[in-house]
Amino acid sequence: MSTSGVPPWVYEKAANAVYIRSVFLKHLIENDIQLYLSLNDNEAILKDVWECYSDFSTFKNFYTDETIESLVMQNVLNFIASVEVSPNTFLLHLELLNFMIIAMSTQLLCGPSPGPNDMNSFLDAAMAQDSSLVGSVVRKLLLNFITRHSVPFNRTTYSIFYDGSQSSVLQRVGSAAANIVLLPFSYLASSRCEGSRSPIADSSLHVLLVLIHYHKCAIQQEFLDFLPLWTFFISLADEAAVLLLYSLLQGNSAFLEYVLVRTDVDTLLMPILEALYNAPRKTANQIYMLLIILLILSQDSSFNASIYKLILTGVPWYKERLLHQTSLGSLMVIILIRTVQYNLSKLRDVYLHTTCLATLANMAPHVHRLSAYASQRLVSLLICFHANRKDNKLHIAKGNAIEANNLIEDVSTELHIYTDFLRLVLEIINAILTYALPRNPEVVYAIMHRQEVFQPYKNHPRFSELLENIYTVLDFFNSRMDAQRVDGDWSVNEVLQVIIVNCRSWRGDGMKRPENGVVESTLQNGDFDRPEYQLDP
Repeated sequence: MSTSGVPPWVYEKAANAVYIRSVFLKHLIENDIQLYLSLNDNEAILKDVWECYSDFSTFKNFYTDETIESLVMQNVLNFIASVEVSPNTFLLHLELLNFMIIAMSTQLLCGPSPGPNDMNSFLDAAMAQDSSLVGSVVRKLLLNFITRHSVPFNRTTYSIFYDGSQSSVLQRVGSAAANIVLLPFSYLASSRCEGSRSPIADSSLHVLLVLIHYHKCAIQQEFLDFLPLWTFFISLADEAAVLLLYSLLQGNSAFLEYVLVRTDVDTLLMPILEALYNAPRKTANQIYMLLIILLILSQDSSFNASIYKLILTGVPWYKERLLHQTSLGSLMVIILIRTVQYNLSKLRDVYLHTTCLATLANMAPHVHRLSAYASQRLVSLLICFHANRKDNKLHIAKGNAIEANNLIEDVSTELHIYTDFLRLVLEIINAILTYALPRNPEVVYAIMHRQEVFQPYKNHPRFSELLENIYTVLDFFNSRMDAQRVDGDWSVNEVLQVIIVNCRSWRGDGMKRPENGVVESTLQNGDFDRPEYQLDP
């Protein structure tokens, strides 16, 4: 589609026309007014559209079976894909994107799950377009998101004359009124900083997310230069950007591979971990998406190995403790455990617990030199779950006498859930001791320091086989400590030194190797709309 030689006022008129139709269509959708839209009954409509074509009969035969929704979406998508964003076309691009969002908003009137009687005419028309056109549009939307075009200053005011031949009094009055109304917007646009928001980038992202999560989109077929996209994702500005990152990792194998092979994965992980650290200021859905992203990345063994090789000189946003010369993997363990504890006290959502623990389980066999603080937090997580399980037992004991049966059933269900979580934590510790003990003396020190925590589970039928390995390790290192007993109390450094020396001679005799399976994300695009994934903030 050529735009050379087109005067600016043509785009302004087109943008105004699209805006008026958006307002009209929004009113119809909000009031659930059904329209009969057809090209077959009105040949005048076809002749109006025909002006761009050389053969009306060919055009008519081609569009006889087309709906207006399909014709509109095809031309909108063609313009977005083929016309570059420029100062002249900026407003028209923006209004077309907003029109698409409004036209595709009919799914808001449907239930959380798609039904056979749902009517999403414009959205279905967009998805029914030729795959090459859809691919071009997806590529253009991603480029808009990456490029983040700013509002051109000369488009924030209306010229008094559209061209030299039009100088009516009505146009003069209209332009003056428009300039007065847009004066605050003009000031904001002229004083924007470089990192400010871009309306075209935001609208492009929203259109892209609607397409992705309505049906499988061509996004998994697109191969772009991911470097600019990576550069933007390291800021994770808002929830929509997080959702796009999740969608790309879940649906685009090329992007996932690009992320996994990068040697500076900390530039992506640090903003994610910082966002989880500030969980009270995030929405519950954003927390869940960030955790799913970590779960997807943890499915790769090379990723799990590499994060322990990246040493952080400091973590300034972590306030509870000074983290100096800590590996990225240790920080990830600390933040995941902190998220679990935050969920225990605030959200109390089972899926968040499961996702955090699944990610830790994937990381466990690859742990390398886990820091002392991370090791202590891991054992403290076991204590935390034990305390919650104990509280539930007390509730059940009291409930037998004074509470109703339905309350007892709820507490009993919660008791079983915490029992499962306890088992997961024991499996994580077990996997570290089985596959990575020689390179993790701090983990051995942590379980020796709080070895009384494991005693209540030693004879429990759900935990007994997991405790066998843990007590094999405890017996081995306790015997080495007894053999070198000295007068007086042991210092921390002395105990740790004995552990380090004996880690070198550890052979794992008598250890039962657990299954080293990878826990995968079972979510698909669109699953966040299901009721069970809607978290209470």
